[in-house]
Amino acid sequence: MTLNLCVLTPNRIVWDSEVKEIILCTNSGQNGVLPNHAPIATIVDIGILRIRLNDQWLTMALMGGFARIGNNEITILVNDAEKGSDIIPQES
Repeated sequence: MTLNLCVLTPNRIVWDSEVKEIILCTNSGQNGVLPNHAPIATIVDIGILRIRLNDQWLTMALMGGFARIGNNEITILVNDAEKGSDIIPQES
């Protein structure tokens, strides 16, 4: 069973695909979400979203917002987001 995850910013859709599990940073700590999770709405803190696709984990930096979880659908609305694979470290 899977979850439909959609991550949105005011300017774009960052992610819109099925996932197995997520770990989300909220104002009450980290929340793990698996299929058939109880419905909730929560504030999203600045932090890392972890996304599990089969046996692979991906990361995404989130810049605060809101999330709604219910009926195996997760909608995350944030000020900004970047996939971990798109972040290029800068040298000093």
